[in-house]
Amino acid sequence: MKPNNIYTSLLLALLLTTGCIENDVPYPIIECAIDSIAANGLAGAPAYDRINRTITLPLLETTDIQAVNITDVVMTEGAQPSDAIIGVHNLDTPMVVTLTLYQDYEWRIEASQTISRSFKVESQMGITTWDTENKTATVKVSTDDLSNISIKTLKLGPAGITKMKWQNTELNDNNLSMLHDFSDGERRIDVTCHGRTETWWLRVEHTDDKVAFNQIDGWAKTAWLYASGISGTEMGFAYRISGSSSWITVSADDIEIDDGAFQTRLRGLEPESEYEVIAYSDNDTTDIENFITERTIPLPNAGFEDWATPDDGILHPYLSESDAFWDTGNKGAKVAGATISQGSPDKRPGSSGSTSAALTSLKASVFGIGKFAAGNIFIGTYAKTEGTNGKVNFGRPFTARPIALHGWVKYTQGTIDEIGKQPQGMTLQKGVDKDQGSIYIAVGTWTPEEYGGTAESPVQIYTADVSTFFNSNAPAVIGYGERMINKTISDWTEFTIPLDYRRTDVVPTHLIIVCSASRWGDYFTGSTQSRMWLDDFELLWD
Repeated sequence: MKPNNIYTSLLLALLLTTGCIENDVPYPIIECAIDSIAANGLAGAPAYDRINRTITLPLLETTDIQAVNITDVVMTEGAQPSDAIIGVHNLDTPMVVTLTLYQDYEWRIEASQTISRSFKVESQMGITTWDTENKTATVKVSTDDLSNISIKTLKLGPAGITKMKWQNTELNDNNLSMLHDFSDGERRIDVTCHGRTETWWLRVEHTDDKVAFNQIDGWAKTAWLYASGISGTEMGFAYRISGSSSWITVSADDIEIDDGAFQTRLRGLEPESEYEVIAYSDNDTTDIENFITERTIPLPNAGFEDWATPDDGILHPYLSESDAFWDTGNKGAKVAGATISQGSPDKRPGSSGSTSAALTSLKASVFGIGKFAAGNIFIGTYAKTEGTNGKVNFGRPFTARPIALHGWVKYTQGTIDEIGKQPQGMTLQKGVDKDQGSIYIAVGTWTPEEYGGTAESPVQIYTADVSTFFNSNAPAVIGYGERMINKTISDWTEFTIPLDYRRTDVVPTHLIIVCSASRWGDYFTGSTQSRMWLDDFELLWD
């Protein structure tokens, strides 16, 4: 072979080889986020759901939801949006935008808007039923004569910018009497706002009911009663424990009335007991209704007295696996030979126990790799460690509804000296920003199929995946309460965290309590000087 042919062959082989070389250097993973957003006509601050990458803009009722003017947006540096975010957008349906840097991240920008509407008539039974999809408002009255209905209030759109017309006559507070005849059942009202006109239907229906229960929710030591009566009458409740000969009338001061709807909360009830209740509207009463209160459930090891080191050599907040209720991150920290949570003789004054729980935030190191670990204790179980990340399963079975968590706490607040990654939407600085402690409680109906854990502890948190971090606004959450500690508490201090229930008629399946000396510990961010002591937790039922 001639030399020039040899050179040509070698060059061709080199080119072919080069063409087959793969770039095995991975792109960095930088999660693109919308850190802040501003718009005209907001009723409050935007709500950021960073796990589901959704931002909700709360609009004033006078803001045109089909022409929302977004005036400013702050995103991850370098991120490129698929569509312009700043500008006027129709948020009647959510706006979906993809942020791209090295990877793609889809974000939703949506709007929430509450328009206060009112349609009330004299001697109305209960409250107005609103069907916003079919643009219908319905009231019920006890009178048979629907030809002489007196309308008290009518508002079908945003205040100050809405025009209402009936048969080409503009309606106002002074001429509502022209709508008195509902003998044919309904009236058509044309409602104009933002240059658009909708057709609404007002309906008046006869009912034989004078008073009726809508809902009864009996908890352990408290109960909620909801009923409907005739507006303008004296409405109320009476109750007694089953078998008692005398009724207890609920004080008028404890009854909330909204025209023909009224409700109250009974307190001081006996757990696991049967009660009888009636509702009344003037001289009309309901039949006797019964409900049974729930049992109260104590928190196991609520004084944090039980600590043991079984065969695995790791300190746990229980004596044996069979009575495990709480757990800590000690199993993960053990890889680096560290213990972040343990019993302490520093108990709260007056405690009948001998120890408290001491949570210590620190930087654990193994094979020269150091990672921040927040001192913590939680209801659930530490599942496993993957690399330098942990998987924990939150929750234990629990079918009761406490109203609050009570306990004692001390806290030493440190200045942030470790930042693994920034919590979404925040820019914390070492040596400047302060760490914070956190205690939160939740009851809900989580399932392992949806939240990744087990039947016993259904909510799995994986520190490598922000999307798994606990979301207090998740649909499964029935009640939630939290306390963030943003200063040093040198002396033992009592605290009570009320549970905010989204619904009173749903019984939870699980209970979650999570306590951390560094609230951003899931992001491996906090202070190695932060310490938290906890003692004598209890659930309150009234």
